[in-house]
Amino acid sequence: MADPVLGFADLAGRSVGIFGFGVEGQAAAAQLRRRGIEPVIVDDRGPSAGDGVLATMSGGLEALASCDVVLKTPGLSTYADSVSSLRSRGVLVTSALSCWLTDADRSRVVLITGTKGKSTTASILGHLLNRLGHDTAVVGNIGRVPYDPDVAPPRAFTVVEVSSFQAEGLACTTPIIGVTSIGQDHLDWHGTVERYVTDKLSIAAKPGAARAIVADTDALRALAPLLGPAPSFVAPTALDRAIAAALGLAGGHHDANVAVARGVIEELLGPVADDRLIAAASGFVPLESRFSEVPPLGAVRVIDDSLATNPLPTIAGLSSLGAGRVALLVGGHERGVDYAPLGAALAERQGATLVLGMPENGQRILDAVTPSATITTVLVTSLAEAVDRGLAWLNGEGVLVLSPAAPSFGHFIDYRDRAQQFRALVDAHRTTTPPGEFPRGVVG
Repeated sequence: MADPVLGFADLAGRSVGIFGFGVEGQAAAAQLRRRGIEPVIVDDRGPSAGDGVLATMSGGLEALASCDVVLKTPGLSTYADSVSSLRSRGVLVTSALSCWLTDADRSRVVLITGTKGKSTTASILGHLLNRLGHDTAVVGNIGRVPYDPDVAPPRAFTVVEVSSFQAEGLACTTPIIGVTSIGQDHLDWHGTVERYVTDKLSIAAKPGAARAIVADTDALRALAPLLGPAPSFVAPTALDRAIAAALGLAGGHHDANVAVARGVIEELLGPVADDRLIAAASGFVPLESRFSEVPPLGAVRVIDDSLATNPLPTIAGLSSLGAGRVALLVGGHERGVDYAPLGAALAERQGATLVLGMPENGQRILDAVTPSATITTVLVTSLAEAVDRGLAWLNGEGVLVLSPAAPSFGHFIDYRDRAQQFRALVDAHRTTTPPGEFPRGVVG
C-alpha cells in the first residue's frame, strides 16, 4: 500500500518529528508550531543545532521512531540506514516540501529541475512572469523556503527549483514542470546513476503530472518514458536567443534555459507576443556565482562560477570562452560522478588551458584530463594556491575561472563562502601585483 499523501493540514493530532535542523528544518518547525504542533527535533549536531534538539545517535533516532510522521531534511539520503530503520518501524517519512505542495493550489505552481540550468531557468521564469504582470515567487533549492511562515505567498505563481533530493521525497507533482538537462550528480546520496536519474525525473510521473517542458537534448529524449504522459521537447529559437541577450546572459547554453522558461510561460498564459517577452527580459539580475564576471585584473578576465557543482555547468561555461588562454580551477567534495565528459570537453578546446585540481577530488578530476600541447594539469593544495598559480601562468592575459565541477562540502560553508574566498584572493592581487606584472610561476 502506498504511503498516504499528507499536507501540513493533515498533521494535526499526529506526533511529528523533524530529522535535520538546517534552514528547511527550522522553517518546518515554525510552520508546525504555528499550527499548534510541537515537533520532536533531531540533528546529528544535537543541542548545538538549537535548544531542545536531540542528537541522532544519542537517543534522537529512538525519539523519531515513536513519531507518526517524520519530516526529513533533503540532505539526508532516503536510502540511509537511519531512514530505512524508521520506515521499518512503521514511521511515515516524508518532507516539508511535500506537505507544502500537497496543500498548495498546484495549478499555480511550477516545478523546475535538471542536472544543470535549473537555478537559472527558475530565475528566468520568475523574472519574466513578474515583468509580464504576474506576481511570482522563486523558491525551493534556490534558497527560499516556501513553507516558511515568514515568506509571504505570491498572488499569482510559485516557481520551485527542485533538487534530486527534493524530487524523490515529493508525494505529488504539478501539472506543468520544466526539465533543463540530465547528467550525473549526487551519487553519494542516490547510490547509482540510474537511481539518480529516476529520482530526479520522478516529478514528471507522480500524481498530478500533465505536461513536462523539456530541453531538447539526446540524453533527455532517450529518457522520454520517464518524462510523464506528454513531454514537450523545446529547442532554442531566434526568439530565445533574443530573450537571452536581453536578459544579459552570454553563452549558448542559456538559450536552452530560456526555451524551457518560455515553453512553461506559454503553458501558463498562452501565447505572448515576442516584443513583450523581449521587453520583459530587461532588468534581470543573474544568479550570484553562476558564471559571474568579477572585476578584471588588468587584461585578465575573472569568472566566479562557484555554483557549478557538477561537470555539466563547467562544460557549458567553457564552451562560451572561445580559444583564449584559460586557467580553470576545479575540485571539491567527492560524490562519485564521471568526469570523462569534462576531460573530453577540455580536449576539444583550441586555446591553452591550465587545469588546477583542488582538494578533495582534484586528482580524480585531473585523472580524466589528458595533458597535451595545449593542456597542462596541476594538483594544488588549496584555493589560494590555485589562484596564485593560475594568475602566474596567465601572466597578465587570459581568463581565470573558478568552476569547480564539485560541491563545496567539507572545505567551505557553502558555494557562496567558496565564491567569497575566491573573490577575496583575487582582490588581494589587486593591491600586490600591478596589472601585467604577474610573475611567471613554475607549472607542473
